[in-house]
Amino acid sequence: MPEYLSPGVYVEEVDKGTKPLEAVGTSTAGFIGQSKQGPVNEATLITNWGQFTRTFGEFADSPYLAHAVYGFFNNGGARCFVTNVGMEGAPPPPPPPKKEDEDKKSPPPPSPGSKGGPSPALFIGKDGGPGNKTGLVTFEDIDEIAIVAAPGMTEPAIQDAVISHCEKMNRFAILDSEETIEKGGVDKIKKPRDSQYAGFYFPWIEVYDPAKDKNVYVPPSGHMAGIYARSDNTRGVHKAPANEVVRGALGLRYTISKGEQDILNPRGINCIRAFRDRGIRVWGARTVSSDPSWRYINVRRLFIMVEESIKNGTQWVVFEPNDHTLWKRIKRNITAFLLRVWNDGALFGQTPEQAFYVKCDEETNPPEVVDAGMVVIEIGMAPVKPAEFVIFRISQWQSGSSVNE
Repeated sequence: MPEYLSPGVYVEEVDKGTKPLEAVGTSTAGFIGQSKQGPVNEATLITNWGQFTRTFGEFADSPYLAHAVYGFFNNGGARCFVTNVGMEGAPPPPPPPKKEDEDKKSPPPPSPGSKGGPSPALFIGKDGGPGNKTGLVTFEDIDEIAIVAAPGMTEPAIQDAVISHCEKMNRFAILDSEETIEKGGVDKIKKPRDSQYAGFYFPWIEVYDPAKDKNVYVPPSGHMAGIYARSDNTRGVHKAPANEVVRGALGLRYTISKGEQDILNPRGINCIRAFRDRGIRVWGARTVSSDPSWRYINVRRLFIMVEESIKNGTQWVVFEPNDHTLWKRIKRNITAFLLRVWNDGALFGQTPEQAFYVKCDEETNPPEVVDAGMVVIEIGMAPVKPAEFVIFRISQWQSGSSVNE
């Protein structure tokens, strides 16, 4: 209460309104890979392809990183952070042919993730304190990152590290399948460990490589990160990043039939398929989780967005008096935010009451909770799930008959 010492008229500003919660960004990607050029173990903000080439070099300077970042920007991405872990353990270039063997084809270099590929320790990284972080740890201080990919890294230890990073940091991982599959068909594809924080894509895509002046196959994660960003910006994070054209894709490493996708889809392996007159499209939207509640990528990413938005937008609550007034303000602020989310079409229900609820009262905050210095808010949401199976039931109908017969 201000102190008044003389007669007069005083005007005070009193904070009684809601404190608007802003939705956090969902389309900033973090790429970790190898390049001959650029800083090592330093997360660098990249906002366009030209900036990437000036910092990390051209297509010839990295096994997969350059193609991934190019695919990201080509498919709608706008901001990404890139960490170069260096070229230790990278596949060596094929040796030049001897004169007597000029007509013979040189053997291809081993792919990363196979024997001779980079050490997983480069990607897992370590925390040596400020200014001395390596690998995935370099992403931990960057709040903007929402999507993480290690293009072309199919080594289980590396993919497990990416998943663990995303589970810890509340982010989403985009993982690549191996380039080739074992004899026996698509049922031999090795899938990452169970997680609701990762999506897995097959097969690799064919793109043009200016450095080699020919088409090559590249992992899809960079292009997929761009598609995530494009879908988020045009429709919203609640829209599944599927049934979208893969820009820059000229072909696929494997052509997938509907029967083969019938095997892959239930396993959480998202297919990229070529359709006549419709181009090459993403034709799957599942996580690698076995939990039906977290089956779809857009549901998990919607909850990540809401959780991070509420966490960032309620920092003012800390150290406020923990009473009914505070509880009502918290409920009012979060309700206003979720109402906007519902109006955007992200939540299921014809009314807000059907779509979500916010509870912050004596029931969630009994005396023992208040005495412990805590305030507990309970939130429930009904997310919109994708129409994965569209079923038309068609039957013969005799004109003049009632449809209720």
